[in-house]
Amino acid sequence: MPDLAVEVTDLVKTYDKATFNAVDGISFSIESGKFVAFLGPNGAGKTTTISILTTTLAKSSGKVTVAGFNIDSQPAKVRQHIGIIFQKASLDRNLTAEENIRFHAILYGMYSFRPTFKMMPPAYQKRVTDLAGILGIEDVLFNPIKTYSGGMQRKLELVRSLMHEPTILFLDEPTAGLDPLSRRALWDYIKSINKEKGTTVFLTTHYLDEADGADRIIVINKGKIVSEGTTTQIKKNLINQYLLLDSEPRHVLMKELADKGIKYLVTDNGLQVDLDEYEPQELITKIKTKLTILQTHTPSLEDAYLEIIRSNEGNGNA
Repeated sequence: MPDLAVEVTDLVKTYDKATFNAVDGISFSIESGKFVAFLGPNGAGKTTTISILTTTLAKSSGKVTVAGFNIDSQPAKVRQHIGIIFQKASLDRNLTAEENIRFHAILYGMYSFRPTFKMMPPAYQKRVTDLAGILGIEDVLFNPIKTYSGGMQRKLELVRSLMHEPTILFLDEPTAGLDPLSRRALWDYIKSINKEKGTTVFLTTHYLDEADGADRIIVINKGKIVSEGTTTQIKKNLINQYLLLDSEPRHVLMKELADKGIKYLVTDNGLQVDLDEYEPQELITKIKTKLTILQTHTPSLEDAYLEIIRSNEGNGNA
């Protein structure tokens, strides 16, 4: 596996009759074995980008390599190294789960066609049953897809996408519509193959808690990358940690802070003091007024993400 699992340079996608580019000259790279979250509001260009990277949509211009292969000249090689879970289920509901997996494996050139599971090679049978067991669908492996819940279908799609042991896993909102238990089970396994097997994970999601554990965050809005970095970097660069203080009466605390040159912001909930210049303990020991409220606020990824999107409204394409 090359050092870079994905390398994108000046990628552009323009749809016919569109007034702006769906993807507008973006560039980024992903190191092998990393977990990267690709975030943005609806219509930002996330699904278009992931469709191009997985060779299911043609780009307008730019250069893209995936697993070291050019998506234009070597698409078959790219597909041999990637697994995909699309935003919408892509299963044949008239087949059983195992039949869906078998035809997928045959299409990838892993095995020659055999009409039944028992006629398939032992290596195939073991791989299917092992993955189904890990994800908890082994008891329904030979049931029709139309009897599956949404969570079971997502687990099946993961089994199918992992059959050929891909080095890169593309996940386009993989847990949309799943209940909390199904989400947890799916993510436990995805995280385990990322950490233990070094599988590169490229995720788009609206659940920011899923993105919080990523090695790197890329935020796209209106077809352009508007922020990039680790979760910690993105939080720190945009929103300061702060203390929320209050006293009764409030004006006593306001006077003490002013006298000591400590800047504050009056809010409905109390006095907000940014911690960009102070350590929390240092600040607290300076204050002698009896406090009725003392809270530390650490920004979440959601806080930072919303600030990024707000700050970019009105910029770029409309």
